[in-house]
Amino acid sequence: MKVLVSEVGPRDGLQSISTIMPTEAKKRWITALADAGVQEIEVGSFVPAKLLPQLGDTAELVAHARRIPGLTVAVLVPNMKGAEAAVAAGAHKLTIPVSCSETHSLRNVRRSHAQMLDEARCISELIRTLPAAQRPHFEGGLSTAFGCTLEGAVPERRVVELAEALIACGCDEVGLSDTSGYADPAQVRRLLRAVWGAVGRDRLTGLHLHNTRGLGLANALAALDLGISTLDASQGGLGGCPFAPGASGNIVTEDLVFMLQAMGFETGIDFQSLLAARALLAAALPNEPLYGMVPLAGLPLNFEPTS
Repeated sequence: MKVLVSEVGPRDGLQSISTIMPTEAKKRWITALADAGVQEIEVGSFVPAKLLPQLGDTAELVAHARRIPGLTVAVLVPNMKGAEAAVAAGAHKLTIPVSCSETHSLRNVRRSHAQMLDEARCISELIRTLPAAQRPHFEGGLSTAFGCTLEGAVPERRVVELAEALIACGCDEVGLSDTSGYADPAQVRRLLRAVWGAVGRDRLTGLHLHNTRGLGLANALAALDLGISTLDASQGGLGGCPFAPGASGNIVTEDLVFMLQAMGFETGIDFQSLLAARALLAAALPNEPLYGMVPLAGLPLNFEPTS
C-alpha cells in the first residue's frame, strides 16, 4: 500500500516560530524535500503578512515549487481573498481551515462556522469558473476535530455535520486535524468511521496529527489500519497553531517515514535524502530546536527501507 506523506513544515512549521526563514533558504529546503521524493508540500498560507510575516513570501514559493516536476503545491487559504491569491499564484491544492471549535474559529480566522461555510461556498464557486484542467483541489480542513484547548471536548456530531456542510459547499474532500494534540487511537478510529459514514471514504483520505502528548504515531497507525492513505507531517516536528494555546508539535516527518518504511508501506521517499533536507532546515534555523527520534538514533543496522 502506498501512503502519501504531505509535508506541512514550510507552512505549519514556520508559522509557529518567531524566526523568519529567508525565502531563498525556504526554496532550497522545498527543493531538497522534493528531491527526496516528497510528492506534496504545503508551501505556505495566503494570510496578511502583518499577521504572519513568516509566511509573507507564499506567492513566490508557489511559483518556485510549481517548477518542480511532479510536485503537488498546496497552500492554506483562510478566506476568499486568500483563495483568489492562491488561484492567481497557481497552487494545485487549497485547504480552508474550518475549526470544529467555534471559539477557536473566532480566535484563528475571526469568523463563525456560518461565515466560514460561506467562505467555502464562495471559494468553490471561484474554482468552478476556471477551466477544468486548471482547477485546484479544494479541501475543507476540519481543525480541532478531536478537541480544543479553548473549549475542551468537541462533540463528534458537530465534526460530522461540518464535514457534510463542507462537501455541500463544494469542497472536493475534508481532512481531520488534531490541532491541539487531543486525539487518541480509539477516538481516531471512531471519528474516521463516523465521518466516512456521512460523506464517504473517498471524501476523507487524510489526517493532520500533532504529537503534543506523544500519541502522534500511535494515532497515525490507527488511521493506517483503517485505510487512511495521506498523513501530514512536519520535518523536525516544527509546528502548532499560534491561536490555540499549547498546540505544539506536528508528527515528525522523519519518524513517520521510518515507521511507514519499516512496516512495508510505499512512500516514494529516500530516507538519506530526507536527512539531507533536514540539514538544510537546521542550517537555516540554527536557534530553533528540531525533534525526531530516528534522526537522533540513526537507522537500524542493515535496515532496508521500502521506498
